[in-house]
Amino acid sequence: MSEQGPLSKGLTLYQSQSQPSSSLFGLSTLGWDDWFAGQFAEHAAAGLIPARVVRVDRGFCDTLTASGAVRADSTAVTSLDPTYSVCTGDWAALRPGPEPEIVALLARRSAITRASSDRTSHQQVLAANIDSVAIAVSLSAPLNAGRIERLLALAWDSGAKPVLVLTKADAADDLDAALAVLTPLAPGVDIVTTSATTGMGLNLLSTTMTGTTVLIGPSGTGKSTLANALLGREHLGTNEVRASDGKGRHTTVRRELLPLPGGGVLIDTPGLRAIGLQNAADGVEQVFSEIEAYARDCAFSDCQHRSEPGCAVQEAVRVGMLDAGRLDRYRKLLRESERAASRGNARESSKQDKTKKAITRDLRATYQFRDRQR
Repeated sequence: MSEQGPLSKGLTLYQSQSQPSSSLFGLSTLGWDDWFAGQFAEHAAAGLIPARVVRVDRGFCDTLTASGAVRADSTAVTSLDPTYSVCTGDWAALRPGPEPEIVALLARRSAITRASSDRTSHQQVLAANIDSVAIAVSLSAPLNAGRIERLLALAWDSGAKPVLVLTKADAADDLDAALAVLTPLAPGVDIVTTSATTGMGLNLLSTTMTGTTVLIGPSGTGKSTLANALLGREHLGTNEVRASDGKGRHTTVRRELLPLPGGGVLIDTPGLRAIGLQNAADGVEQVFSEIEAYARDCAFSDCQHRSEPGCAVQEAVRVGMLDAGRLDRYRKLLRESERAASRGNARESSKQDKTKKAITRDLRATYQFRDRQR
């Protein structure tokens, strides 16, 4: 089987630890289970083998199979719509041989997606088939409540378990004060304080992350340094952040799946500048669960929580139980998600209309041809 292309050291590590190639047992370390096996039955009958996508290049993918690393042509599973195109973390049906080829993708169990950065109605999939979303938040820079809530909504909406990872704890001015700010922003979310420099919290983080974990956050939060600490080696490049504003430069330029020494895998991602939400109302409601709880006591089921009589949410703001800024951010994220969803629905409707028109044209041409033959 071909092993072309520059695969990471992590793949070599996995190959040395995996089971013999005659068994699929080694793939369980990468997240393979009965759910994916059930989907793969028809592909197995066609002589294809399962592979997990490690990294995506133009027209090619680095993958891991039961017998090791394979670089394969991915043209057949590349789409103009990024929602349906091959992505890091996907499970695929691979045709082995001198020129390996990915011919199909298995259905995704979960995926973390954001509104496309080109402001179209498309969604961009950041990682597929994930179990945990580790959100990196630097303690050496000012905390941005709106960005943290946005990332949490993105994580909850993926169907995976969010974990708030506080990095650079050794550089924190006041750790207790930071936790007092962050805890109300993340109801129901595990918060793990770490320092890659001292090793603080790394063992706890390893046990908190399960299965496949995607690491997300803006540049400068120490994601690559944290990933290297979890991997136990200097695999990913790192850069210093600017002292003036605490912002960093992209050191990770593409998404990559990396097997972890203790089992499971980590998907490292480039820093997120834009974090657009699309059709993520469920995730937003999960992040702002206390607002949803107050809303159940509103006098009207369609209350907008502005000036309606009997609004329990506004009453909570009035008595100091709910921060007015948090309510404003809740409204903003819901509006953004709904607008983006409307654009997506309009695109699908337009696509269906074009299909119907094409079918009508073909039928009309067929009838005209039959009439000429009479």
